[in-house]
Amino acid sequence: MSVPNVHPTAQIDPAALAEFQLGARRRYSDARILAELRASAERLGRSPTMKEFAADPEAQVHPQTAIEHFGTWNAAKRAAGLLPRRFATRAELADQLRGLGEELGRIPTAQDVKDRRATMPSVSLYWHTFGSLAVALREAGFDVAVGDERLDRAIVQGAELARRLGRLPKFADWAAARRQDPALLTEWQVYRMFEARRGAWATFQFLVRERLLEDGATVEADGSVS
Repeated sequence: MSVPNVHPTAQIDPAALAEFQLGARRRYSDARILAELRASAERLGRSPTMKEFAADPEAQVHPQTAIEHFGTWNAAKRAAGLLPRRFATRAELADQLRGLGEELGRIPTAQDVKDRRATMPSVSLYWHTFGSLAVALREAGFDVAVGDERLDRAIVQGAELARRLGRLPKFADWAAARRQDPALLTEWQVYRMFEARRGAWATFQFLVRERLLEDGATVEADGSVS
């Protein structure tokens, strides 16, 4: 007489299984799980997804363990100081920028965000959520110009730099000045205001010259300013 096949799980005592699973969860403290998440983010260079964390050969905790401890994967990452890659709120993203600014003692740049990709959301996420990093920075409380106001600020800064140099600033002049004064827009930010098309910097110089002339300065054909 043949004996019907019985799946092994059908013979498991539910109470015994629940007790075993509880013991397994208790083997890892919340602090240990959070440390594993942070270490994985450091190795990966960004906040890990569940799939990436599970595939991390050095991670000693399964993603499901983190979920059982904190309720959801994103809640575990938030507890570890790592923002979700896709589901961070506007307020959370602004808070991250605010904290970075406090750490740096100045307005963060896109490069600052990229340099901290293990703990900061990506620049692309800021663009997707706010439309631009400048808007995100303003929402975080920084004095950052946007749109036409931003171009006007660049022209004012260009006129001030031209007076110091005694001539209309070249691209390299602006780059050098920006290294000395982080309050300046970067040379590439200025360049991209003109859609990075051919003659973009010359167009900017023309606008700077017009502002200088309005202010009573003399600008010669060779770009010298007096």
